[in-house]
Order: sequence, then structure tokens, then C-alpha cells
Amino acid sequence: MLDLRATPFTERGSRLLVLAESDGSLRVARAEYETRLSETTVLTGLRLFSGDRELPVRRALPDRVSFGAGVDLLFADPGTLVLTGSGARAVWDGGAGEIDGTLVLVGRAGPYDAGELLARAAERRREWFARMPAVPAELRERAEQAWWTLGVNLLPVAFAGGREGVVPSKLGYVGIWNWDSYFHAVALRHADPELARDQLRILLDHQRPDGLIPDVVHDRGVLAETTDLPRSDHDRLAQHVGGPAAPGEPIGGVVPVTKPPLTAWAAWKIHEAAPDLGFLDEVYRPIARSQRWWLTVSDPDGDGLAEYLHPYSSGLDDSPIWDHGPRAEPPDLNSYLALQADRLGDIAEALGRTAEAGEWRRQAARHVELLVARRWNGSRFVTLTKFASGAAAEVATRTPLELMPLLTGRLPREIAERLVADLLSPAFWGERPVPTVAFDDPAFDPDAMWRGPVWLNVNYLLIEGLRHSGFAAEAEELTGRTLDMVNAGGGLYEYWNPLTGARARGATTGFGWSAALFLDLAHRRAGRRP
Repeated sequence: MLDLRATPFTERGSRLLVLAESDGSLRVARAEYETRLSETTVLTGLRLFSGDRELPVRRALPDRVSFGAGVDLLFADPGTLVLTGSGARAVWDGGAGEIDGTLVLVGRAGPYDAGELLARAAERRREWFARMPAVPAELRERAEQAWWTLGVNLLPVAFAGGREGVVPSKLGYVGIWNWDSYFHAVALRHADPELARDQLRILLDHQRPDGLIPDVVHDRGVLAETTDLPRSDHDRLAQHVGGPAAPGEPIGGVVPVTKPPLTAWAAWKIHEAAPDLGFLDEVYRPIARSQRWWLTVSDPDGDGLAEYLHPYSSGLDDSPIWDHGPRAEPPDLNSYLALQADRLGDIAEALGRTAEAGEWRRQAARHVELLVARRWNGSRFVTLTKFASGAAAEVATRTPLELMPLLTGRLPREIAERLVADLLSPAFWGERPVPTVAFDDPAFDPDAMWRGPVWLNVNYLLIEGLRHSGFAAEAEELTGRTLDMVNAGGGLYEYWNPLTGARARGATTGFGWSAALFLDLAHRRAGRRP
């Protein structure tokens, strides 16, 4: 069942959202890119009556909202909401109507057959849930919620080339974001590999000639540089990025905006679940161009280690690592690049390009060696703030980004063991690990985005890193604690308070990658791989 106060009733392909207001009435609004629901309201104050008796919502299900007395609200098509039943009346702000078989609230006029609408809605629900990946029985209820979330977050987006993309959330994130799409594909690969592949294609279709993969594909175009950002984002970043750490250094200018380089990682995961050499051949050269972009354009000081040129490119845009300036080099980025080189090696090997595969693997090894030589200080991997002057400063804030080199699987054993010891220390470990700022760091805030809450993508990548680095027991323990937190928390949130396990203040609901990664971890727990 859905809690309409937090999770709207909606459907695959639909922009319409039905939400409950605090007074018990219902509201209908449209999900649009960078637009508040208050600006897209379609209908407010909806209430149903049978005679003088009000019919409250009894159950909100994936395929209908039931009011009792045989009255239901459901979709006739993605743009049409219909009430079915008889002997009841609907009233809303500025209108009213009798329900006699069907009453169209929003969308295309009928006629409609109530029984046919209900049957078709139920069939859509059965068909989608029949494809859900297998999970343990104790996780099934939350997994069904996750699978429903992925389904209803599928939308046609104007610049997606006719493909359906999973939006992160219809509450505030109505576009196809870069690394979100990779995480969404991780779950979709188990049930619909072609749909999973399309999540990558949507971004690669808009790759720039220099190799940059854009940050967002949305209804109005593509976001690939700071000139594409909404004014509100510029204003927010100007307040958040802690003023120029070097005198006179601005945030402005034309700066490329993307997301972390996990494209080859996602493509290989899809291939592991559903081998398709044609797809690997399709994406191999574009991903190789992206890798070169990171190691050239995104390495302005030429030290061989890439940096994030804009906070948004990290995906961690509210992290305290940005409190000192708009450019930074946390250890996660070059870990992803080493991992991507290894996965490009796997793709090249599968395509019979043995010599290229060997070169990619040598690149991965060299990159990890450079990361260790220049960013390992004997106790941890450091994060640097970079300045246009060429100066750099170490960021004192402790984040799990410094543990991401585990993801490479190539660290010297003693360094890997030190990172695992850090992960299991009170700084990062608790009943609900892993906080996005260390528990004992002065910047830790359990509710502030990227400043302390648990994010499932961080946990998932750390689990991958533990496995790649040979710490299977620790990976299983983190998997268990992550699944338990989500299972007990009541929803698929954007992020969680690590102290309480509840939805963190400000986190949106029905979040795509939380749903996807919970499903993938639960599927692994069921003993079905990859």
C-alpha cells in the first residue's frame, strides 16, 4: 500500500501525481523538470461522497486508489485519471461530478468501461510484478515497493530519442541523470536487459565530440555545462561553495558538468546478466572517449589524476568537501577511472581486441600506482581542493570517499587492510553504516544532504570494493546492515539518518537508485547472481 502523503499514486509513463493533503483531500499535479508541484497543480480539494457520507481513501494500491463503496481512482492511459463506480459524487475546488460508471477527472474524455479499465490496470500491475527479481521472503514487501518505484519512474523524455528513461523521482528529479541511470540499469538488467541498455544509450546519444557525457537529459534539452544550469542552481552553489578560498576566484565561467565515470562498470554489469556483444561494441568507443576526456580535460594541472571541475560533476554537490572552493579531487574519482579502465579491458577482451584489453589493464594498474604514490599519506587517501592558481589544499573533513580506492581491487594489501579497518572503526561504522561524513567529524550532520546521511549508492560501491579487494565477510556484513536499514525504514528514500534509520530531513521519497540498489542487493542475498 502507498502512503499518499509521502508517495504519490502514479503510473509508468505518466506525469500525473495524486497526493493526499493534510486535510484529507487529494491533489493532482504534473511532474515537470525543474518545476515545483505547486506550479503544476491540475486539481485540488478532491473529496468523494456517498450521499452525505464522505468516502475516505481506504487503500492506495499500485494500480488504483480505493475509497470503498465500490469507488476507485485509476489511470485509463498515462494522461487520463478516471473515477469508477456508481452512486457516488466527486467534488473538488471549482467543480463536481456524479460517478455513474466512470467520471473523467483529468485527461481524455471517454466513453470508458469501468470493468475494462479495472481489468487492464490489474493486468499492468501483474505483468510488471511478475518480472521482479527474486528476493528473500523477509525482504519481499520492501522489494515490491522498490520494483513499483522503478516502474512508475519510467517516463518518455523529450530528448531521450524515443526511449523510456527512469527518472530519479517524480518529486523534484524529472530528467535522466547520468550516474543515476547506471544504478537504475543495475536492477533493470535482471528483468529487462534492453531497457537497462537504453538507460546508457540515452546519455551516450548526447556525448560531446570531446568525450564528455552530459549530466542530465531532460524535456528541454541537455545539461552539459554551467551555461545549461538553472539560475536557482547558480544561486544555491554561490551560497554553498564556501567563498573563494583563493582571493578573487569565482565559481562562474563555462565549466563542463557531468557525473562520475561509471559507464563501463554499468555496461559490463548488464553484459554479465545478459551477454550482448553487439551492445558492448556499440558502447566501447564512446566510453573510451569519455575516459580520455576525464584524463585530459578534467586534469587541468596535468598531474595525471583527474579532478571534479564542478561540484555537480561529483554527484555530491552538498558535501563539505566543496566548502572550500568549486574544484576538488577526492579519492573516489580516480578510483572510478581505474575501475573503468579495467572494465574497458573486459569489454575489449570480450570483443576480441586482446591488445587493447592489455593496454586498458596496464592503464588501470598505472592509475592506482599514481593514486597511491601521490594521494596516500600513510594513513588515508587525501582529498584536495584545487585552485586556478595551481595551488592545492588538503581537506580535513573525513568522508567515505577516501575508502573508494577499494573499488579498484588493485591496492597493496596493507593499504587495503588499513581502509577496511577505517571502515569498521567508530568513524564510519555503526548499526546503520556508512555515513557520508564520519560520525566523529565536526561537519557530521545526520540529516543534511551528503553531510552525514546514508546513501545507498555509497554503500553499494563500498560493498563492491570490499568484494573486489578480497574482504567477502565484511562485504556481506555491510550488505546485511544496509538491507536491514532500508527494510525497517518504511520507504525507498533519497537518503537515511544513520542514527535513527528514518528518512532524513529533506530526503525525497520514491527514489530510483535507492530502489534499484536495494533490489540488486536483495537479489544477491537470494543467491541468484550476478
